[in-house]
Amino acid sequence: MAWKPIFCEKLCPECKKARAGDPKAMEKQKAHLAKFGPEGCPFGKARTRYYGVTPDQPVPPDRR
Repeated sequence: MAWKPIFCEKLCPECKKARAGDPKAMEKQKAHLAKFGPEGCPFGKARTRYYGVTPDQPVPPDRR
């Protein structure tokens, strides 16, 4: 199955809120990334490959 980077970017409730600055979501995301590595879940890994940034970073305007 091909993991879609769009899920992490637009639909994941944890990552989307964390990138928007929600403190609780940021803590959950930080713990998740510590547990699964710097790219996180399979959707986060797909996002990193596609956009070139980890799930806790915003996508640069030139990569959208």
